[in-house]
Amino acid sequence: MCTIVNIEGSFSRRLGAQLAVGWHGDMVGSLADGCLEQQLRREAERARTGLGAFVMRFGKNSLNIDFRLPCGSGIDILIDTAPDFEAGRQVLRQLTQRRPATLDLNLQSHPSFLQRRAYIPQPRLVVLGTGREVTALVDFAQGYGVDVECRFPIGDAGPGMASLSLGHAPEDISIDPWTAIVILFHDHEWERMLLPWALRTDAFFVGVQGGQAVREEREAMLQANGLGSSADSRFHSPVGLIPRTREPDMLALSIFSHVMAEYDSLHPHR
Repeated sequence: MCTIVNIEGSFSRRLGAQLAVGWHGDMVGSLADGCLEQQLRREAERARTGLGAFVMRFGKNSLNIDFRLPCGSGIDILIDTAPDFEAGRQVLRQLTQRRPATLDLNLQSHPSFLQRRAYIPQPRLVVLGTGREVTALVDFAQGYGVDVECRFPIGDAGPGMASLSLGHAPEDISIDPWTAIVILFHDHEWERMLLPWALRTDAFFVGVQGGQAVREEREAMLQANGLGSSADSRFHSPVGLIPRTREPDMLALSIFSHVMAEYDSLHPHR
């Protein structure tokens, strides 16, 4: 198991990025553009004689003169030839249960380096609404590998699909701090129950579409419900990173990018 535990300068991966090297040279993860991974595979193969865990410097100030990082930075990588598999399984169990987890790196000999690798659950997306932008957003998210739960109004939901009723907040959707909620209705009457419900959950992101006039009405509605939207960093309206886009597929891409940008900001090793 190879973990970036220190970065001097800038680098294309964050602190704590990991690469697993199997006994037959197969690799999972990414630390750079391929050259570093191949070098680490060679180092791991050479270290199987029982060195245990050790740190190697690559790039700036490295003793390995045959390998350089094009960015000019230096990185320290912990190479653990005998990782604690039970600790890894425990991390996996916690993440599967949608709970954050940590893994001790045992780097007491390098007190200034990363000592504990933190993990957060994968992002989850709840989409409430109707129209082409809803299905496009679901397609983008699922294509990326994000778990998606989608609810349509009664009448638009297909057979066996859970649906929404006007004037009623959903009671059977699980929301945790790594879940984003996006509400996409052209009929903004739906928001009167859905938006206050969403803002009272633990969702890290709540996004709603709508123009300036709608946003002003929405602000008044939230104030009446004791929810000041301007003070809530999770609430995004208009939702999306591309200003004033109206084409459904582009809007869906804009929204999904916005959600993932906010999720990335939750990472403990930014």
